[in-house]
Amino acid sequence: MIVPFILYNLVIAGLAGFSGGDPWSSQILSVTMLSGGVWRMDLGEALILAGLVFMFFEILKSTRTSNASVIDHLLSTFVFVAFLVEFLVVSGAATSVFFLLMVMAAVDLMAGFSVSIRSAGRDVSIG
Repeated sequence: MIVPFILYNLVIAGLAGFSGGDPWSSQILSVTMLSGGVWRMDLGEALILAGLVFMFFEILKSTRTSNASVIDHLLSTFVFVAFLVEFLVVSGAATSVFFLLMVMAAVDLMAGFSVSIRSAGRDVSIG
């Protein structure tokens, strides 16, 4: 989840080449459907899509049980805290795109802990 966080900050810092306006509403894809309707994707929607893909892999990583999983949980906690602090403090992060990315980081954090606790309960053998 750190990748969407970094990409978002690059865009709001102006390193991605946007000048003025809302960079998240810039259209990056437009497809005419068979029905005649036009489906378009904005930059913000693409970043949310990337966040969902990264969250999927993060949840897959949380299913393994090893010593590295503790470090993964710790890093997920730091990423969520960074999202939360930036959302509350930085005016450029007060957008729906950033909020949804922050919620994905929270779901990743909770899912990681839940999966680990559930799998740890199955590893315990008595007798």
